[in-house]
Amino acid sequence: MSEKNSNSKLDYSLILIIILLAIISVFTLYTLDPYLSQKPLFQNMYLKQMVWYIVGSMAVAVIMMFDYDRFRQVSWLLYGIGIIALVMLYFHFPPNIAHQVKGAWGWFKFPVLGTIQPAEFMKVFLIIFLAHIMVAHNEKYPVHTVKMDLWLLCKLGFFTLIPVFFLLKQPDLGGVLVLVAITACMILVSGIKWRIILTIFGTFLVCFVSAITLYLTNPEEVNQFLYDQDLDHVVERFQGWLFPDEYSQGGAYQTLKAMLAIGSGQLSGKGMGDLQAAYQVPEYHTDYIFTSIAEQFGFFGSSVVILIYFLLIYRLIYIALKCKDPFASYMVTGIIGMFTYQVFQNIGMSIQLLPVTGLPLPFISYGGSSTLTYMIAIGIVLSVFYRIKTYMFDES
Repeated sequence: MSEKNSNSKLDYSLILIIILLAIISVFTLYTLDPYLSQKPLFQNMYLKQMVWYIVGSMAVAVIMMFDYDRFRQVSWLLYGIGIIALVMLYFHFPPNIAHQVKGAWGWFKFPVLGTIQPAEFMKVFLIIFLAHIMVAHNEKYPVHTVKMDLWLLCKLGFFTLIPVFFLLKQPDLGGVLVLVAITACMILVSGIKWRIILTIFGTFLVCFVSAITLYLTNPEEVNQFLYDQDLDHVVERFQGWLFPDEYSQGGAYQTLKAMLAIGSGQLSGKGMGDLQAAYQVPEYHTDYIFTSIAEQFGFFGSSVVILIYFLLIYRLIYIALKCKDPFASYMVTGIIGMFTYQVFQNIGMSIQLLPVTGLPLPFISYGGSSTLTYMIAIGIVLSVFYRIKTYMFDES
């Protein structure tokens, strides 16, 4: 099999999908501007989002100038920078820069740049680093044995647990679940024997079902245990998810208001700028922006958004399967896990399918750190696609 040529082209399909999501994001924030402008800090958020997309596009252009394999060379550095940032937040350092929002120490606040959330960038750093670990391990141990597979699993788990620990201390449960989803998705393609993977996933499933059963049968004891561990926010979210009617003014407030907003949109929505219900939902421009779309544009508008996400995931899967380089394939797989979980979790919590976690809707929710992170991830994917090589006598 000999190398034929390089594709040397952009993935215009993926670029078009991102442009559509960017338009939806800016347009939705524009429709929310009359409501957001009532608070000085929230004025002209659609313009700020446009700026972040411009900055993100510049980041994509810079990333595409370099071979994606360069990321492997600096994977330790990127991972280390991410961990150092999380450690600094853990110690609230520096005092004038580390910033707290609603009880969570998860941001650095700078005079000109505004707030930066290291947890968002840690997602991409972890993807690159785990991809490097998987490639290095498989190169060193080309023959897969149970012992070597378990050793790889331990390495992936260890380096994931480090940022998970610091995110739990912020606390940022949503960020923790994204990192877990990324790692789980990458494990599926790591080459680890399926009997090991199924055993581990089966164990986690049994533990999850057991935990839910224990909570339903002994809610007071479980709640007290979580309170003792300073996990009050976890208690409130589970109460709101499992018993929404009983905690309508507590943990279920966001969920009930979100479902009311989504349901009130019906098929075609109330029209642009009409937010009688979504306006009452906390964070209706970030974590709950889907409710704003659903109320204004109804089932049809919501379906269009979900369809575009399906096209995004499909395109990413296509690229992951097409590239022959394991490192590139692993990175794209991690990015697929990140986007898929966040879309499913964000929309799922809005319709009470899943517990509430503070996660933005990728590319649509307002947020500088999150938007820039997603654009960096897309830049990596475009770099991979640009350098995919085709071969003579290739069955594909």
